[in-house]
Amino acid sequence: MLATITTKTIADRWRGVVIGAFTVALFLVGGMAAYKSVDLSLYTNLPEGFRELFGIGDSADAAGLAYGAIYGFYGALILAGLALAMGSASIAGEERDGTIGVLLGNPKSRSEVLGSKAISTFVLTAVAAIVLWIGALIAPVLLDVDVAGRNLGAQAFHLFANALFYGYLAMAIGAWTGKPSLASGVTSGIMALSFFAVGLLPLVDSLADVARIFPWYYLDNGQPLVNGIQWGGIGILLGGSALFAGISFVGVNGRDLRMRSVGSSIVDRLREDPRLGKIVERISGSVSVSHIWTKTAADHQALTAISAFAMFAMMGVMMGPMYTAIDEQLATFGQDLPEALLALVGSADMSTPEGWYQVETFSLMAPILVMAVTITIGAKALAGEEAQRTMGLLLGNPIRRSSIVLQKTFAAALMGLFVGIATFLGVVAGSVIAGLGMDIGNIAATSALSVLIGFVFGGLALLLSAITGRVRTAVVGAVGVAFATYLLNSLASFSESLEGLAAWSPYHYYLTTDPLVNGMPWGDDGVLVAITAVLVAASVFAFGRRDIRMTS
Repeated sequence: MLATITTKTIADRWRGVVIGAFTVALFLVGGMAAYKSVDLSLYTNLPEGFRELFGIGDSADAAGLAYGAIYGFYGALILAGLALAMGSASIAGEERDGTIGVLLGNPKSRSEVLGSKAISTFVLTAVAAIVLWIGALIAPVLLDVDVAGRNLGAQAFHLFANALFYGYLAMAIGAWTGKPSLASGVTSGIMALSFFAVGLLPLVDSLADVARIFPWYYLDNGQPLVNGIQWGGIGILLGGSALFAGISFVGVNGRDLRMRSVGSSIVDRLREDPRLGKIVERISGSVSVSHIWTKTAADHQALTAISAFAMFAMMGVMMGPMYTAIDEQLATFGQDLPEALLALVGSADMSTPEGWYQVETFSLMAPILVMAVTITIGAKALAGEEAQRTMGLLLGNPIRRSSIVLQKTFAAALMGLFVGIATFLGVVAGSVIAGLGMDIGNIAATSALSVLIGFVFGGLALLLSAITGRVRTAVVGAVGVAFATYLLNSLASFSESLEGLAAWSPYHYYLTTDPLVNGMPWGDDGVLVAITAVLVAASVFAFGRRDIRMTS
């Protein structure tokens, strides 16, 4: 039974883990190609605090920047986020979904069930780190970049230990509370606080040593990429992971577990009151309907929180002061880049604040992180319920199939909008702090467009989910179309043979009119809204006419 639970958990989650790590590895290849093509002296002129925050060492070369900035920054956040999601769902997720009773109905103890979940989290986190390590080995070979003196295995090991720490922390909180949303939310907050503390405290000499109390400090302490594994830091991270694992076992064995998914809101409590139940039912609708979108949103709050944090802090607030630190070098930066590469990252004048933010924040990262949320929710909205054998429970209530689709869509839209709002607030804060004088209305317009482009591909994932009932097919299909149409729009800008096809790409209606300078292009805005509406309507139609798998 223990092996069965472990292998099933791994089988259910390995695709998402591998896809996430593989995506970071692809970013490494693209980043290394870009860094190889330009004068990198501007990065050495950044303030020390910025370099440390973004994983940039003292000697900025193509290899060091790619490994430090992309793996040490994006890779670390994504890997920790994946581990966090797995940890929070270990026991608390089973309680929320009402499946913990099935697991414990077998002749196995709570400790054995939790142990299998802990093993699967460990294995999947290690797999993700190995994928990153392999990507780190392949990238310089493909691009002929010198990586002498770089200890890639040590960096991957530090990424693994850091991620496992947060994964087991989330598992411990979930084991004690039975609330996956609380586990993921608290852990995400601790991770964000730790990240900023480690990046900012060293800027004040008297506070530099205080950074040592935060776990993120030991991710890059001693520069493992250059100096190899730092066993002191690794010991702290793995020791903390072991401590949280032990706390998890104590927690799960010391409280009553919920054997079915129950609500805890005031409405739920009023509904259970025999005197008020009927009144509440008429006002709020059936329990299943009223909780479809809220449960969907809660299930994906960790991913949403991490994406929103990354956009607000790193791609929003920090980009303003970074621009002021290197604005002189940026005047000629774009001249060194090949035309094709400029097209891929957004052809904008990086010597202006608007061009800087368009390339660094809005061209890739903003739509990618919104899509990470909307595609994930869209793919799992229907197919995920079938895979988990919970669709029958939903349809067993007097709920129209269209209502299920629309409520799942609302949850995806709400979480994507949350990332967009975080982006808007971060860019506004970055502009104000750095005194860039960017137009707030134009920032809002561009942020809104990043949300709308995310809605398009989230809608596509929803449609594929409704048609096939397969999460993997929905994710791969939506991501594949997003990547292909992005390339089509980018390459069409300097290829006459492709120019006529650009209008078929949703990205053609995204940044083509430079909304950070010119404001909202309402026609383009309308096209993206119309595409999304058609995809959602098609999803309702397809799901309403397909035979649903009630069992796996």
